[in-house]
Amino acid sequence: MPHVQELVDLLRLEAIGVNRFRGHCQDLGFKNLFGGQVLGQSLSAASQTLPEGEWAPHSLHAYFLRPGNVVDSIEFEVDCVRDGRSFAMRQITASQNGKAILTMMASFQHPEEGFEHQDKMPDVQGPEGLASQLELTRMFKDKFPERLRDIYTADKPIEIRAIDPINIFAPKKQDPIKYVWMKTDAPLADDAMLHAHVLTYATDFNLIGTSMMPHGVSFAQRDMQVASLDHAIWFHRPIKFDDWLLYALDSPSASSGRGLSRGQLFNRQGELVASVAQEGLIRQIEVKEKE
Repeated sequence: MPHVQELVDLLRLEAIGVNRFRGHCQDLGFKNLFGGQVLGQSLSAASQTLPEGEWAPHSLHAYFLRPGNVVDSIEFEVDCVRDGRSFAMRQITASQNGKAILTMMASFQHPEEGFEHQDKMPDVQGPEGLASQLELTRMFKDKFPERLRDIYTADKPIEIRAIDPINIFAPKKQDPIKYVWMKTDAPLADDAMLHAHVLTYATDFNLIGTSMMPHGVSFAQRDMQVASLDHAIWFHRPIKFDDWLLYALDSPSASSGRGLSRGQLFNRQGELVASVAQEGLIRQIEVKEKE
């Protein structure tokens, strides 16, 4: 079974009541639950409450309230704030063990024609010939803790190929600009909402790392406390995430232990399909050495 099918199943959710859903968790080897999972599942929960008709996500704005764990299930409660003729608004609360870990506002729109303009796609190297993030991880597998080695080096549902990848074990100070190609490891069903759910999951990769680039630090260091704080996506055009998308990232600011990162997603035809923004915690802490 393609690994992306496991991700699709993870995002599908189980209905447990009126506008209430339950989802399971996936361990990616991070200290806490991966934020992209909760984002994708929350959007999935919201989309299951929409009225009849053709809808597409227009935007989402989320706050991470507490760290989630990879053991317990997550419950999603959806408040149907408004169903209009053009737009529908949903508020989603994701909870573990009775405590909210994320809140999201998601807006959906009936597709319509209108004015068109966009930023030009960056002129960068294509994905062909680039090493995947998984290939690079496997090259450095001995540097990962033994208990996490199998998780980090396992096959992934999202293939990621970075242009000029960063060595997370020996980061150097550089401008906070990054270009990453992404796509699913196998074709997805021809369902526009499904492609949006999976893309939402994947947008949480690489953002915080971009904001740490000017400082020569990475999440792999013991003295770095790193976490997503909030997340926003604007969906501009139809998405086909089983073909390559370029994720063009930059970080305009870091202050007060927070780093702001932005991302634009372009398809191979040069169309800007989505824009992303996120602030993340990038706090350097004192680590006590073991005696």
